[in-house]
Amino acid sequence: MPVNSFEDYPMSWKPRRVDLEKPYYLSLATRLERDIREGILPENTKLPPQRELADYLDLNLSTVTRAYKLCELKGLLYAVTGRGTYVSPGVGARDTFLDRESSVIEMGMIKPFYECNQSIVEAAQAVLRAPGCAGLFEYSDPLGTKRQVGAALKWLRRLGIPAAADNVLLSAGAQNALSIVLISLFKAGDKIAVDAFTYTNFKGLANFLQIQLMAVDGDESGMSPQSLCQLCKNTEIKGIYLMPTCSNPTAVFMPASRRQEIAEIAERFGLLVIEDDIYSFLAPGDAKPFYAILPRQTIHVCSVSKSLCAGLRVAFLAFPEKYRESLVTGMLHINLKTVSLNAEILAQLIESGRAWEIVQTKTALARRRNGVFASVFAEPATDEIARFFHWIPLPGQLTAEETELLALQKGVHVLGSHRFAMHSGQKSSFVRVSVTSPETEEELRRGLLILKDIFRDKGMEFFV
Repeated sequence: MPVNSFEDYPMSWKPRRVDLEKPYYLSLATRLERDIREGILPENTKLPPQRELADYLDLNLSTVTRAYKLCELKGLLYAVTGRGTYVSPGVGARDTFLDRESSVIEMGMIKPFYECNQSIVEAAQAVLRAPGCAGLFEYSDPLGTKRQVGAALKWLRRLGIPAAADNVLLSAGAQNALSIVLISLFKAGDKIAVDAFTYTNFKGLANFLQIQLMAVDGDESGMSPQSLCQLCKNTEIKGIYLMPTCSNPTAVFMPASRRQEIAEIAERFGLLVIEDDIYSFLAPGDAKPFYAILPRQTIHVCSVSKSLCAGLRVAFLAFPEKYRESLVTGMLHINLKTVSLNAEILAQLIESGRAWEIVQTKTALARRRNGVFASVFAEPATDEIARFFHWIPLPGQLTAEETELLALQKGVHVLGSHRFAMHSGQKSSFVRVSVTSPETEEELRRGLLILKDIFRDKGMEFFV
């Protein structure tokens, strides 16, 4: 639940009237955006009520309303009916990921090994040499061509998803797919169970649609069946959002036994399972996806951004037949069509067999990076998953926010657990560290050693 992060003050945000210029609504919106971007207003901070801020600044209520609305349209704010306006999650993060000139070692965002992109280029060249390729630049086949859907089926089945052709859609990336699912099958006020630390983009999407996310405790195997069962008994839960393979941000892999337990609870309480399994290509063969365990209640989202190519922006959506009409309507309503050229390039990669070769290459590269991580932070291996990132616990004397700042001061960008926490009062702190984003294994080692020095300075020896 959002909370006011400035509890010592009667108002969480107190801009000065003297700093504002005409037009006041635009000047106010600019200052609000600046304070959010710079982290002065952390995510989920409750802003002053519009009338209260208008009185404080001696401005018309409509001026403040326009300023708030402008920032809301930029995705900086979200409103909860009857509760107020809040700062959106994740928007205050310093984005070194997009700054190619930055000397900071990027270990916050997760790059998916761009070394494999030459294969994408070759597939694109083959597609553009094919007869009739000009048709890929037309408004046509909003749900994908027969060849593209067929390639999607082939890929999904390789990952253990037994979907039929009529029950698969192509979307413009995972975020688009999740938007389609929530808009089509949920309504404002519905409750969805999620992990205590949850993917920030899903949090932001649910907030925007006024869908309530209910945190469920977990352990080293993922979401706790007991906690989920108790929540379902006490609260009307409509769905459950899961990342069973290398959950983002915790990197937890949910074993087969836990998947079965969670599936049984979902079936018992009639929960719609949203399975966002972007790292499914890393899962061992004995770990069935939820779609295979509970096919009549699971919608599976399979993005290729990490397995094949981030730039293609394609995801496959597999679902029970009863949801087809609603999902197709939702997809056409959103009107964000998968780019035909991208879908055709992907089909070329899959049909040629090159796609699985890319997966094998990326898995091997990730294993090498995990070896570097293990050489610096001697964590005991609990499985053989080739993770793209790790979740490092911090002791009570070092917060996630402080760790982020200390690391950035020393030239390393990581993301703290406060960005993913469902509750601002979450006592445990962590940092998410990407091992795939540094340009080289040596740069990765340097970044990890910098983090290790920070931990040592704070008296942390448990990783040494």
